[in-house]
Amino acid sequence: MIKSMTGYGRAEKLFDNYKISIEIKSVNNRYLDLNTKVYKQYSFLEEVVRECVSSILSRGKVDVFVQIETVGNEEIKVSLNEEVVLGFKDAIQRLGELADVENDVKVSTFIRLPDVYTIEKQEQDKEAIANDAKIVIEEALSDLSQNRQREGERLKRFFDECISSVKAILETIKNRSPETVEEYKKKMKERISEILSGVEVDETRLLTEVGIFADKVNITEEIIRFESHLKEYSHLLVSDVPVGRKLDFIIQELNREANTMGSKCNDFIIGKSVVELKSEIEKLREQVQNIE
Repeated sequence: MIKSMTGYGRAEKLFDNYKISIEIKSVNNRYLDLNTKVYKQYSFLEEVVRECVSSILSRGKVDVFVQIETVGNEEIKVSLNEEVVLGFKDAIQRLGELADVENDVKVSTFIRLPDVYTIEKQEQDKEAIANDAKIVIEEALSDLSQNRQREGERLKRFFDECISSVKAILETIKNRSPETVEEYKKKMKERISEILSGVEVDETRLLTEVGIFADKVNITEEIIRFESHLKEYSHLLVSDVPVGRKLDFIIQELNREANTMGSKCNDFIIGKSVVELKSEIEKLREQVQNIE
């Protein structure tokens, strides 16, 4: 079944000391355009996201939002930069001697000085986070796929309705096409008789002229090709693989055949039907842009 490129998916999961939340939004695009938004310290997850998304989606502009929240207390390590402290101590003592003032330095003084100590969070296990994130990404992608499939089913119903309209219009053209030749023959005979004032019409010459006209306005080949393209279109709509590009190409071919029929016909009814036909094809073309 076809899938839409428009959809939304979300998943979140609580692990030992953090929670991972992932949202995925997708809209139509000619190719797969992936944009991952994640905090800088978790930038290593971008490759994990790309591998997971590209294994499921083939087309669409996809935005992935990754959020990781710490649960509970983080282990923090405070390190004293001894060389910096001793450097400050010597400098302060020297300052007191030069300024001839009492040295009233306390421990609180050093705490306020820059680079005296560093605070480090416990180093994260990137591999564990990546593995956990992959689980959440796959759940979010599953949610997204279900959403896109539901939208695809809606589009399928729309396509079926349009195709039914197209077939009905094409049937009108098929039935009308032979009649145009007969009407041309009748009008030609009446016109010649009127001009020649009752003189007998040369049937051989008349049939020759009618034959030339029939060949000129014959759209049988265009109708056959149109029906073939339409059949392939309906077949692709129930395919389990991405078919958006193929459907888009077939739409171009349907439009091409309709244009040829319109240019060859010399009949008001067929001309009107071709305009209606192209209108239905345009509806298909607009919605095909949303198919993966």
